[in-house]
Amino acid sequence: MSENKEFNSSKAPEPVGLYPHARKVGNLLFLSGVGPRERGTKKIPGVELNEQGQIVSYDIAKQCHSVFQNIKNILEDSGSSWDRIVDVTVFLTNMKDDFPVYNKIWAEYFAENPPCRTTLEINCLPTPIAIELKVIATID
Repeated sequence: MSENKEFNSSKAPEPVGLYPHARKVGNLLFLSGVGPRERGTKKIPGVELNEQGQIVSYDIAKQCHSVFQNIKNILEDSGSSWDRIVDVTVFLTNMKDDFPVYNKIWAEYFAENPPCRTTLEINCLPTPIAIELKVIATID
């Protein structure tokens, strides 16, 4: 039977439910959905909320950079690395407006050996964010 081990990063935002940041099965590392929230706070880079917790405005570029940093932290804390990502599912809440910015930033982070990618527009995410990534990477 292959090894099945879960990982939690001390640098990435705490999960919003009962799930680990990542799980290793064989030589694959499966990350739970990762958003741009900062660890230890409800602060979301680039997001302005009203008193009811609804999004007033947001900066998709800041959210992209924050999501990618959170993923990098989880990968490294789990024993993998950015260059070992093989597949990414991206969830955007506003494909029309946000895809061009996200796609440009993606190209900067994955200039060499880009992983497979699927990008979907969804109605909303569990927290007031505009982007979330689901990542699979290899691991020793």
